Amino acid sequence: MGEIVGAGLLAHVPTIVLPEETRRELNEGKEITLVTGLRQLREEVFETADYDTVVVLDSHWATTVEFVVTAHPRRAGLFTSEELPRGMCRMPYDFPGDPELAHNIARFADKHGTWITPIDDAYLPIYYATTNLWKYLGEGLPEKKWVTIGVCQTGDMEDHLRLGRALADGIAATEGRKVLLIASGALSHTFWPLRQLRDHEASDPSHLFTPEARAADEERIAWFKDGRHDEVLRTMPEFWRFKPEAKFFHYLMMAGALGEAACTARGRQYGEYENSVGTGQVHLWFDRPEGGWTAPRPSKETTHA
Repeated sequence: MGEIVGAGLLAHVPTIVLPEETRRELNEGKEITLVTGLRQLREEVFETADYDTVVVLDSHWATTVEFVVTAHPRRAGLFTSEELPRGMCRMPYDFPGDPELAHNIARFADKHGTWITPIDDAYLPIYYATTNLWKYLGEGLPEKKWVTIGVCQTGDMEDHLRLGRALADGIAATEGRKVLLIASGALSHTFWPLRQLRDHEASDPSHLFTPEARAADEERIAWFKDGRHDEVLRTMPEFWRFKPEAKFFHYLMMAGALGEAACTARGRQYGEYENSVGTGQVHLWFDRPEGGWTAPRPSKETTHA
């Protein structure tokens, strides 16, 4: 029986793969802690944990009539972003996939009233919500498999929770598989207009698009640290007012796989809560509680800054 052994809500902003000199120029001479946070997360989790496969729930990959899960034996190539080709240009990626897991996830679509298709087309596009995090967390670990699932732009909250339920069942049905989940995406996600944007490139959260968006993000970060996934889910309609990236579907898929409102895993933060041209970004990692994802909440939290 397979199992989910860890999960994270992680930021993938283009800034993290820019040269360090450029990052510092944009951030008043300082390194952005989204970078140092990922380096620490790699050291403490991705280089030491016992796992076989990483499943990325990719907020940049939007399908329309079904969910799609990558089923390639291997994905390799050069990635140039249509969004920011100046900064993300011909970036190499090369990692094994997990076709068995992908097909097992799809097997549970009918059970959960949804549609999931495994695709192994060599020309299927890849997105930087996957590749940017792989550069930090997967590159140099060649035995670790990586799989991506996109959000579905015609789906709603319930559809993405259903995908998460099928994901959990597919993992459980894959004998011996140990999986890390990554919900790759931001919190509030409103960009500054182009003519104002360059005044707000520093990482300090005072540059968030509105104080209200910052407050909504910080409220949810506090809930995550306290294991209150129930509160995050209960207040999703309120959070949608602040336009979370991909309607927060990346997180909702992860939540569906971890027990939804019954999930009690506390998040520990890597790096600071930071701005990216108006949007709210954070790295939060959830270890599986000793008694399982829906065990009673622990009494302690650990924050890594």
